[in-house]
Amino acid sequence: MILLFLIGGLIAGSVIPVQASINSRLGREVGSPFLASFISFFTGTLTLIILALVIDHRLLIAPHTILSHPWWLWIGGGLIGVFYLTTNILLLPRLGAALTIVVTLVGQMIMAIAIDQFGWFHVPIHTLSLPRLIGVICMLIGVLLIKKC
Repeated sequence: MILLFLIGGLIAGSVIPVQASINSRLGREVGSPFLASFISFFTGTLTLIILALVIDHRLLIAPHTILSHPWWLWIGGGLIGVFYLTTNILLLPRLGAALTIVVTLVGQMIMAIAIDQFGWFHVPIHTLSLPRLIGVICMLIGVLLIKKC
């Protein structure tokens, strides 16, 4: 079963450079990285509305659910998503697809290790180990190699 999850993760990861390239081109065509992000998120929102209605058969949540959880739970992911997507739109034409993706991936790994290490957001703690540290160092070396080529 874990193999299917790993394959799913690889597939999901493989579409990130495609998305970044499409959105970067969209930004050039509409003349604004912010408008391109808006169009991308609007399209994604419409898709999610349809999926929620078809699969979950609902679109709303109970008001008490909203009030009983921290504010950042409801807006943090969206705000960070806007930052991530818009940053990719701005970086890709300057750095190229490979360097843009690998740099953001290294940033993701560093933050993911910090989240694991300290259990932020109620994530189970997975302490920093030598193999994890070596993995991040190898990724940083990869950034340097890609930048040199």
